[in-house]
Amino acid sequence: MNTRRLVLVFSALAASFFTLAGCGPKTAPADSTAAPKPTKIVVQLDWVAEPEHGGFFQAQAKGFFKEAGLEVELIPGGPNAFVMPKLATGQADFAQADSTNTLLAIAQSLPVVQVAAVFQNDPSVLMLHADNPVSRFEDLDGKTLMARPEWAFLPYLRKKYGIDFNLIPQNFSVANFMADKNFIQQGFYIAEPYHIVKGGAKMPKFLYAWDSGFDAYTVLVANRAWVAAHPDAARAFIKAYIRGWTDYIDGDPTPAHELLKKANPNNTDEFMAFSRKMIIDEKLVTGRGPGGGPANIGRISRERFLTQIGQLEELAILPKGKLTVDQVMTTDYLP
Repeated sequence: MNTRRLVLVFSALAASFFTLAGCGPKTAPADSTAAPKPTKIVVQLDWVAEPEHGGFFQAQAKGFFKEAGLEVELIPGGPNAFVMPKLATGQADFAQADSTNTLLAIAQSLPVVQVAAVFQNDPSVLMLHADNPVSRFEDLDGKTLMARPEWAFLPYLRKKYGIDFNLIPQNFSVANFMADKNFIQQGFYIAEPYHIVKGGAKMPKFLYAWDSGFDAYTVLVANRAWVAAHPDAARAFIKAYIRGWTDYIDGDPTPAHELLKKANPNNTDEFMAFSRKMIIDEKLVTGRGPGGGPANIGRISRERFLTQIGQLEELAILPKGKLTVDQVMTTDYLP
């Protein structure tokens, strides 16, 4: 029986009980000083637990969620996590995702809304060997890339630079990259490079999607009905989450790393230190430029969403006029 139905049944039984109890002897009033029950929140992660989720795990480990009156459950993801369906159907209250896929999900009428930033720039990049002569997006013309076929950045590249390239579907492995000095592959900037270096290759170089003007977020997405019904809990959750990222970046990451190792035994201290450094060095959480810094953690911009919607419309990935900024994001729950 689901929680909401259980509450209704309990309420009906309680009403019947107190109606009958009114005819009997009086009972002592309940203790009004009892601590309120914490609000349960389920978070669906987009991938297996790794330092890209450092803000969640630091907030969990340091008790920031608990202090805010919340009981937070972090559900690991993976290649078939079905993040948006779970969020849309209420199996999760919040989730991590990239803003492009979230926009397309909202266009399909999924009842979700983007409420905060995880990373100010989506860390999906193109990785190349350090001595690969390709150094500009224009140089990709005629080359072969391994990437997710649905990645909206690919048609954007073709259109903006007037180029074409062959595509191999992403297999989430660096084996091909390690075997071929000319291989070009989509990767997550803060993860795959570690395995490449660990495998004996030089640190790869990158073509960053954001340098081309295709600047997606990694976002915190919410079930629209849930946040509307629980605005105070949503604000408390996001505030504690931002506090978690601040502490993870500026403080001792050990609490988060210990929890991450329990959630994902493949996490090693060396990998987590590497990944955290990549997050910090590229200012993924705080943002770069004059608007960057600790005060920018979690912030999302109407202007950037307007730009991204326009880009997807120009690529015919999104029907023109299908979405407005107000449909896809809100800052109502940010501190």
